[in-house]
Amino acid sequence: MSQGPELIITEKDNAARRIADILSGGSAEAERTRGVNVYTWGGRRCIGLSGHVVGVDFPPEYDDWRDVEPVELIDAPIDKRPTQENIVSALRLLARTAGRVVIATDYDREGELIGKEAYELVREVDDDVPIDRVRFSSITEREVTEAFATPDDLDFDLAAAGEARQIVDLVWGAALTRFLSLSARQLGDDFISVGRVQGPTLKLIVDREREIEAFDSEDYWELFADLAKGDSDAGDDPDGAFEAQYFYHDDDGTEAERVWDEGAASGAYETLETASTATVDSVRRRTRTDDPPAPFNTTQFIRAASSLNYTAQRAMSIAEDLYTAGYITYPRTDNTVYPDDLDPRELLDAFVGTRQFGDDAESLLDREEIDPTEGDEETTDHPPIHPTGELPGAADLDDDEWEVYELVVRRFFATVADPATWEHLRVVAAVASEGEDLLLKANGKRLVEPGYHAVYPYSSASESFVPDVREGEELTVTDTSFEAKQTQPPRRYGQSRLIETMESMGIGTKATRHNVIQKLYDRGYIESDPPRPTRLAHAVVEAAEEFAERVVSEEMTAQLEADMQAITRGDATLEDVTRESREMLEEVFEGLMESGEAVGDHLRESLKADRTVGACPECGSDLVIRQSRQGSYFIGCDAYPECTRTLPLPSTGKPLLLEETCNDHGLTQVKMLAGRKTFVHGCPLCQAEAADAQEDRVIGACPDCGTDHGGELAIKQLRSGSRLVGCTRYPDCDYSLPLPRRGDLEVTDGVCEEHDLPELRITYDDEDRESWALGCPICNYREYQAEQAGGSELESVSGIGEKTAEKLQNVGIDDVPSLKEAEPDAVADRVDGVGPDTVREWQAKAD
Repeated sequence: MSQGPELIITEKDNAARRIADILSGGSAEAERTRGVNVYTWGGRRCIGLSGHVVGVDFPPEYDDWRDVEPVELIDAPIDKRPTQENIVSALRLLARTAGRVVIATDYDREGELIGKEAYELVREVDDDVPIDRVRFSSITEREVTEAFATPDDLDFDLAAAGEARQIVDLVWGAALTRFLSLSARQLGDDFISVGRVQGPTLKLIVDREREIEAFDSEDYWELFADLAKGDSDAGDDPDGAFEAQYFYHDDDGTEAERVWDEGAASGAYETLETASTATVDSVRRRTRTDDPPAPFNTTQFIRAASSLNYTAQRAMSIAEDLYTAGYITYPRTDNTVYPDDLDPRELLDAFVGTRQFGDDAESLLDREEIDPTEGDEETTDHPPIHPTGELPGAADLDDDEWEVYELVVRRFFATVADPATWEHLRVVAAVASEGEDLLLKANGKRLVEPGYHAVYPYSSASESFVPDVREGEELTVTDTSFEAKQTQPPRRYGQSRLIETMESMGIGTKATRHNVIQKLYDRGYIESDPPRPTRLAHAVVEAAEEFAERVVSEEMTAQLEADMQAITRGDATLEDVTRESREMLEEVFEGLMESGEAVGDHLRESLKADRTVGACPECGSDLVIRQSRQGSYFIGCDAYPECTRTLPLPSTGKPLLLEETCNDHGLTQVKMLAGRKTFVHGCPLCQAEAADAQEDRVIGACPDCGTDHGGELAIKQLRSGSRLVGCTRYPDCDYSLPLPRRGDLEVTDGVCEEHDLPELRITYDDEDRESWALGCPICNYREYQAEQAGGSELESVSGIGEKTAEKLQNVGIDDVPSLKEAEPDAVADRVDGVGPDTVREWQAKAD
């Protein structure tokens, strides 16, 4: 056996850095091998992969969409190819001299498969080197040290389950995507994507939209009265006022507040409006125990994070970073029961003395018994998500990371806290009437013992006041109200609610659901938040329902999840499951192939509808969003070449049609999706007219040609919506400086001493947005260039911040040229929180 160094393989570079730091006691040094970080110390080396560095794909001869029919992909052979050549090359090189290999990838189905891929790469260069597997649920010193002291073997059945999912997703996704795209003649970057999990998820969203569209509102009325103890006119007991609502008993004796007949509502209100007093009919008090929440699993974590305005994708990306840094446990888990070896007191003690959590931790430790709550789901792979007890320093986390970390810490606190106690008071008062007395009810609640609410501010602890009254007591009616309302349609699924529904239906896994939703956004099937389906989404679901029901049925994807569990248990094989899935797909294509033309027509109509802005002001045909050969977007008439009317769109971002239309022109408003710089462009015709009407405002001499040729600098409004300061002698002089797109531009009385130009100010109509001083446009642009020079070269690309630049550098993208040459899908697979469309936007801006 070779006596070479031990080689440790982790799932990502930041995990490698963290584990090397733990095992080396902080002495590990980073070296570069084939452009990849390798951490070395004391006879050990540690390399981080980038997730899957080997992917499944069809042989190259199947790549030509026009020569290979989609149905041929169903039984096509599957190849395994390196997707990250530099990492694979570095791993093979290190494995050749390794005396022992330890696989330390994440412990779940995907992590086991990534570990198996690494195992196979090692075996390609060394058949004999010992290979061990270590597993942990948090990257802390205790767990990592214990894991390396008790290594195990790879779970090849668990890895096979992950590989089966890979193959099935490839075959289904590639065959269906190719069929739909060819049918709709929608190729290139805007191909129509559909997959095994995407289909059923999209149908959930479309079905909810259908319910909303089909909903018929009904009118109803509600009546209210303000009641007060004592004589309100005399000012007695002003704190004794409260609101009560009219109610009645329907035919089956159930209490009802909504009055469905306007005449009955008006009659009741006339009586209520003329009443001066109401008599307390009944008083009922009760005490209710409010139990603390269960520990976080992935779905409930995403739900809680959504209440803090984090998307599912963003929440999981932050949680992954916190896990890798050692601050929380593994964030992909179904478990809601803490393991027996978790000592709540020991974990609480880690927070004693901290400024943010110390007081709460001490109050919890003062309890005689600490008995954590338990949820319904108990698994043995990972514990629920909880803090590890390793605390971040003040500069270790940004604001978003800290907010999510605090959420996890306080959820743990809540699970070991006391229940809360509420006191409820229900008062029913009667208003005398010629017929049956009118009844008014008020429900008050008071938090008697805050319990877990004291340490977990994310759950509602709001109180409602109703004074202490006695039966028979007379109350004063101080005011009345009569409200006409309508029933409302069901709400769209928020991302967290959608994930919960997917979980309940067996669609996807804890590790994939948030990514599936992000893919639906990336492919243009959904927009806004909560997600709203586009016309293309409706078309895909309608075509599938008519010609291939299984494509959008949750039964097939739930069955595959069950099959993968069977592989994990050893009750089925990868070959069995993939063969059965291919046979199922063949049945789907029997219906699709007969209806290809009808499917294509339907999709093309919907694609056009998703891009139609309104009627052309020249000829009345449709104005449609189009893309030039250079990749920029504009609006053109569908009657081209007979009608050549066009409207510009901003050069930054991808256009999205909003629900609102322009009152003046009837055109749909446009929003530009450009990463964090997303903005509303508005009515494209209004913008074009404003640009045409805008006179250039001269502000001074051009620094390039003013002395010799008399050129002047002027504020210019372009038809694309952009603004700049440019020379009036353009194109003879192309001197220009960028200006912010949003806000009103004010020329102030201040003058720059260096450039003799007026200072500018940006103001907003929105009262919530503060105006700000732009200053001299030349000085402002010079400061901007200096800031860009201070960061990495990647940060010069719009949309790439410091943290994202660091992530890109960790996977081998060090500068703008390497970003421009990267494959968008490959970058998206390697960098959390980034989709391929975002990468393409970066590359376009880098050009």
